[in-house]
Parts: sequence; C-alpha cells; structure tokens
Amino acid sequence: MAPLLLIDEPSPGVRRLTLNRPEKRNALSNALRGEIFAALEAADQDADVRVMILRGAGTCFSSGYDLAGLGDLPFHTATGQGQWARHVVEGCFRIWDLAKPVLAQVHGWCLAGGSELAFACDLVYVAEDAQIGYPAVRTMSPPDNQFHAWILGMRAAMEMMLTGDAISGVEAVRLGFANRAFTVERLEAETLAMAERIAKVDPELAQLNKRLVHRQMEAMGLRAGLRAGTDLHALGWHTSASRAYMQTMRAGVKAALDARDQTFGDYRTQAGQNPR
Repeated sequence: MAPLLLIDEPSPGVRRLTLNRPEKRNALSNALRGEIFAALEAADQDADVRVMILRGAGTCFSSGYDLAGLGDLPFHTATGQGQWARHVVEGCFRIWDLAKPVLAQVHGWCLAGGSELAFACDLVYVAEDAQIGYPAVRTMSPPDNQFHAWILGMRAAMEMMLTGDAISGVEAVRLGFANRAFTVERLEAETLAMAERIAKVDPELAQLNKRLVHRQMEAMGLRAGLRAGTDLHALGWHTSASRAYMQTMRAGVKAALDARDQTFGDYRTQAGQNPR
C-alpha cells in the first residue's frame, strides 16, 4: 500500500510534505490528518528544518474531508455537541502554533477541509486556475473552521457562504486567502524559492516574527471567533435540510454530491470536472 504522506527535503532547511491519495483527490481521512500533524510537529523539532511546505499529489491539493470514511480522530477532543468542529479548529491551531513557518502549495481543487488546511498554514501559494471553495454550506452545515470573514473580508465571505461557490487562485490572491498565484507549471519552483528565501532568516527570529503576526490577529479576536463558530457548525446538523441531506448521503456519497451541485452546475456536475 502506498504511504499516505510523502516526505522529502528539496533544499537545505526545507522539508516538504505531499498528501499522497491522488486516486481520492487527497481526501482528508483522519489517518492522513494524523500523519500530517505528526510530520509537521517532527519537523518543528528538527534543528535542520527551517521551513515546511505542504502540497498534494496528483490533480489537486485536497478535495476536502473523506466523506466515505473519516476513521478515528487523530488526537483527543472533548466529546459532545460540536466535537468534530472543535477538533478541526484545534487541529488548525496545532499548525498555527508551530514555531516554524508552513507554506501551502495549492493546485487544482482546494475544497472544504482542504481549504481549512491551507488556511492553517502561514503562507499560501496557488495555481492561477486553482479552485477554492466550501460547497458543504449548500446542504450540510456552516464550515467547521469559519475563517472566511477573517481572511476574505465580510462581503466576499458572505457570498461564498450563501452560495458555496468556489473562487479561482487569482481571485484568492485578490481577496487575501493566498499570497501569490502562478501558472501551475511555475507553482512548485516559485513556492520552493520562497521557502528557500524564508530559510535564510535565523529560525529563532523567524519564530518571533511569525508569532507577532498571529498575536495581532488573536488580539482582534480570531482565535475566540473560530472557537465560537464551532457552535454554529453543530447547530447546522440539526436543521431539517441537513438531516434530509445526510439521509441521501448514507445512500451513496457520489450521488449525494451530484444532487448537491446539480442545481448550481459546478463541482462534480460541471463538464469535465470531478473534485471527488
């Protein structure tokens, strides 16, 4: 069986993690999530590593959480209402609180949980034609990790939340989700070049520089806001629309996703497209 996560060091001081479920469009099972956290935390403790890159194998970064079978949680989160959303937000801050910078290299689909994983990284570099979205708001619940208003601003976040539509890599840069967009052919080299540039900074100072940006966001309430949003996610599962959709999902994931997007004519139902 192929490993879920590939790890290499393409340049001195740079460790690269590649999500390796291309046949599943890098859907985030809890087994894969656990390996991501473990590998990032190991790199954070390795004196030879100064910066990490997170990317996806195959046609995309990640199509989101593995709706066909998540598996056991990779670390404990208190049980009860909202456990999953609280677990996701805790996972985000496990990455957020690492000492060393983490760069997301995003191409193709970056949906739902995939977009949450990219958000948790410190810097995001995208292919111009990448597609970033949260289609689950159409049928299931608000996001597990409600970062959108913080990063995109109120109007853009509201549009994405009310439609479930995706934005391109170019639009993601304009709105503030990503730092820079490149052609997919240039994306890997440009992301690596930025990682190499960051690696020139002393890691002790880089840690403080990273933390100062996060502290300002936290002073404005980001950490408390994301935690508060988990309660809204939990409420979403109790709506009649969500309960009806989950009945459809239990009968077949692919058919349910098709039904979700057919009215909108995008994601799985768009000609030539198939995020899952």
